[in-house]
Amino acid sequence: MTGSPTPVLIASDLDRTLIYSAAALGLTMPDAQAPRLLCVEVYDHKPLSYLTETAAALLATLAAARGARFVPATTRTREQYARIHLPGPVPEFAVCANGGHLLVNGESDRDWQRTVAARLAAECAPLDEVRAHLLRTADPSWLLKERTAEDLFAYLVVDRAQLPETWVKDLAGWAEGRGWTVSLQGRKIYAVPKPLTKSAAVREAARRAGAGRILAAGDSLLDADLLLAADRGWRPGHGELADAGWSAPHVTALEERGAAAGEEIVRAFLGEVADLGAQP
Repeated sequence: MTGSPTPVLIASDLDRTLIYSAAALGLTMPDAQAPRLLCVEVYDHKPLSYLTETAAALLATLAAARGARFVPATTRTREQYARIHLPGPVPEFAVCANGGHLLVNGESDRDWQRTVAARLAAECAPLDEVRAHLLRTADPSWLLKERTAEDLFAYLVVDRAQLPETWVKDLAGWAEGRGWTVSLQGRKIYAVPKPLTKSAAVREAARRAGAGRILAAGDSLLDADLLLAADRGWRPGHGELADAGWSAPHVTALEERGAAAGEEIVRAFLGEVADLGAQP
């Protein structure tokens, strides 16, 4: 009699990896040939995020596969993540705030919160110092919004056309010595403590799930640690990692961009899960 397969944990970034805003879909084909889309997020009473119906069907199959544990891993806050309704069963684990919160059946795990708080206090400059620097050095001519997320990190929404080319580089240099990292994603500039990583939270989810292997996908510099921690990974043909030419031996750099990349990522996850013995 064959026993149950060792669980495989599939950790994926969401925005611009699995789900896409209308502006990020990358529908370059003639309109009559465009794929049908499924809206998975509504914000302010308007549709905001999509995936193709093909990707939705593949994701539902993946999430229900025996021996597979699908874990969304996002920089979004818990409130922002709650707006997303992906196909398939609700994941047992989810990572929010770039690893600041590990959700277990929808609730933030208190033990994980304490672990994160202790690391940030010991290894990083405080959020207030970083936020003050952002506000002091940002120019109102291109700064549109300033926000903090879950009292863990800060980000700016900017006018990319007006943003000086050297500003982000200068900010990254300043943040480096204070235990923080900087990431530019679309119109958002993130300042995030270095110990605040998706990979740490995903490893904890894998430990609790008894997973023997981790698969991962992501498009931004904030996903690099997650991809490096995985046994196999995929990145789209767009995003910070693609623009930087980032690579690793076990990470597949896809040619597809936009929603087509999201579809290909879920297809790759399913293929790997099947090869490892989990049953769709």
